Formats: sequence, C-alpha cells, structure tokens
Amino acid sequence: MNYLNTFKHFYFIGIGGIGMSALARYFHASGREVLGYDKTNTKLTTQLMAEGIDITFEDKIDDKIKALSPQDTLVIYTPAIKTLGILDYFDEEGFTIQKRAKVLGLVTEDTQCIAVAGTHGKTTTSTLISHLCKEANLPFSAFLGGISENFKSNFLYNGNELSVVEADEYDRSFLNLSPDWAVVTSTDADHLDIYGDKNHIEEGFRAFAALVPDDKQLFVRKGLEIGRPHVTYAVNEEADYYSNNLRMDHDKIYFDFHTPTETIKDFVWEIPGIHNVENATVSLAILNKMGVDFDTLKKAIANFKGIKRRYTKHIFDNGKIYIDDYAHHPTELNAVIGSIKTFYPNKKLLIAFQPHLFSRTRDFADDFAKSIAKGDDLLLLDIYPARELQENYQGVTSAWLLDKVDAENKEVVTLTESLEKIKSKDFDILLTVGAGNIDTLYDPIMEWLPTI
Repeated sequence: MNYLNTFKHFYFIGIGGIGMSALARYFHASGREVLGYDKTNTKLTTQLMAEGIDITFEDKIDDKIKALSPQDTLVIYTPAIKTLGILDYFDEEGFTIQKRAKVLGLVTEDTQCIAVAGTHGKTTTSTLISHLCKEANLPFSAFLGGISENFKSNFLYNGNELSVVEADEYDRSFLNLSPDWAVVTSTDADHLDIYGDKNHIEEGFRAFAALVPDDKQLFVRKGLEIGRPHVTYAVNEEADYYSNNLRMDHDKIYFDFHTPTETIKDFVWEIPGIHNVENATVSLAILNKMGVDFDTLKKAIANFKGIKRRYTKHIFDNGKIYIDDYAHHPTELNAVIGSIKTFYPNKKLLIAFQPHLFSRTRDFADDFAKSIAKGDDLLLLDIYPARELQENYQGVTSAWLLDKVDAENKEVVTLTESLEKIKSKDFDILLTVGAGNIDTLYDPIMEWLPTI
C-alpha cells in the first residue's frame, strides 16, 4: 500500500507557496481533506479557499487543528518557515511531519516521473511539457513552480500514470524525487547560502542526474557537464535534438526542429527569446521520444500561452508596452532585458526591479548592477528578504547596490512609493521584475496604463 494512502487529512504549513499549493491541490483533487496555514492572504490562497481548501492566517491552535488525529494526518511544511506555534503543536502531539520535497518525492515514486531541473528555465520547461501532455491527452499530473496561462493554475490533474514536476535545487530538494525522465536546463551559480560555491551546485545537479535510470531519458543542455552519458539539446548548434532557423514575423517566433533522424520545419509560437526556444526544444524532444506525433506537438506549441510573470506582455492602444517578469538572477535579467532590446531597440525602457534575498544580492551584486544598467531609467525597490533577516547582512541594501549601477537615471524606492514614481516617468516600455511582492503592482499598473 502506498504510504501516502494511510493518511486522510493533510495539513500544509506555508500553503500559499507556489510549490506547496500545487501539492495541496493534488491531495484535494484526490479527495482528501486539506487544511493549511499561511502568514498572508494572497490571490493564490484566496483561490485555494474558493476551491474548498480551509486556510487560517493566524498562528493559533484552533478547533479544526485540535480535531486532527496523529494517526491519520500528515503535516507538510516548507523550510522557509523557521518558527511557528502550530508546527510546535504538531511536533509535541506526535504528528507525522514531512518537508514538501519529501512528500512530492513519494508522489513521484508511483508514477512515470518527468522532472525538470535547472537554475533557470525549469518553470517554463515543466509548464510547457505539461501543456504538451495535456494537448496529447496523456494521463498525467503536473506540479509547477508558476501559474500556467493555459490552465490558470500551478497544478493540473489529467490522471496519475505520469507526473511532471519542477525539480527545485534549493536545499537539495530535488534529490528526494524519483525521476524516470529528467531535464537539466542550466547549472549556474545560485543559492550560495545553501551550496557555498558553484562547484557544490554542480555536484548537486550531478547527484540529481544520477537518479535517472536510463541514459536515453536524461536530457541536458549541450555544454553542461553532468557526469554521465545523456541526450543533448541546443539552439543554433547541432546536438542530439536541436532547433535553428529562428525568425520573427508579426510577434511570432518560427523555428525548425531536428531529431537524430529527421527535420520538422516551421514550428511557430508567441513566446519570445532564444532561451525559450531552448526550453521548447527539450520539451518537444521528450514528448516525441514518448511517442507523441509532430502534428499534435505543432498545434500544442502554437497555442501555448506561457506562464504568469514569465515575460507577461501587454501592448496598449496608446502605444505603451508593459512586461512583467519573475527574473531574480542576473542571467535571467539579461535574458529578459536582452529580448526587450532585441525586439524594441529604439524604445525607452523603464525598469522597476526588486532584488530577492540579501544573500543573492550580495553574491551577485556586480552582475546585477550590469544587468539593470541596461534600461533608460531605473527604479530599484528595497530588497525582498523572504526567509532572511537584514541584521545578518549588514550593509547589503538597495542603496548599496544602486551605487554600483553605472546609469544616470536611477533611484531607490519603496514598494509603497513605486507606483506613483512609475506614473511620473516618461517611458515606452515598463518592465516590472523580481521574485518578491513586486507582483502586487501588476493590477494597479494594468488599471492605470490604458488610461494615459
């Protein structure tokens, strides 16, 4: 009997997180009782409650918690939660408590698991693979790190023979998974608070790759050393699977796709950027290897709408363009800003950027400074701390980072001030970018921009 089937109730601590909420939705879709706690009510927690999941925002032991039994309740938490009275209660009362990564790993044990790892590109790639699985009507469940524009969720249930999961390298979480198929998109330095240096990050990805039983089902971007035989993929250079002949026509990207034995011309979609064609290339490779025909894949690629906050673009009648993106690493910023500069070389770009984590800001300060200097105007928001405390990172502030930025038009603003500052600026394109709570600007900006 599956270990998870011994539980009737699932309590999520930090249920509003993007990874936690996908898992909560899975158990809810499976007919279990799902409850949870989060510090803040957000759009996502509001959606979860509308779906029938019970959530509290107070750290207190209420009647619903007291009614739970240690014998049939699994408590799932995220490492981002450090101290909490509710967690202490479950621990003292003898409840089974597991990290989210461990529980997701248990789910993947009983499925053919497709796991997508990488410091960049894993959300887009896992979401695209899920979309292709849906269009091919494969029996799968998807656990994503972003909200798909096609199915308006970070979770989709279409069966349980396959699972598509975003394999998170933070805290080495991806080593809990049981991948039958896997992708490694990138191994750039990140999460140095956990890994220490780039060598240890690369060791972590090699350990993840070692979990895949079949060399022919491990797909790695060409040029990455992963420590074992694998299938390569690339863009604009030959690999086992590759795409080339990229061209743009009326905001659509066209490309040709090559397998080891054939060439399929004229794939078309609306997702900009060479890095996204890379993500498409490996997604097509896996689905084709699983037996899905190219007619189905062509249609599916063409109607893929992307992921919320991954180059979400709006063009208004007044000529203004608004782009919102989750990028929070210099490599990601370079990809987003580079795409904007490529497609709109003569338009005036205003960047509003919110750094994420004191440690990441400190570790990549010079690279961040170069990335955000590429706009015509810069609003640099205060650092979003997430799980970190300013007192442990003395001197690491947005003002400190701004001093490193070689640009004339630049200033530090708070999140509260930022909307009025944006309204006072002259720009053709507005880019709001970052992984913290800068997303709260999206709705008010969308209300304001059409009116000017």
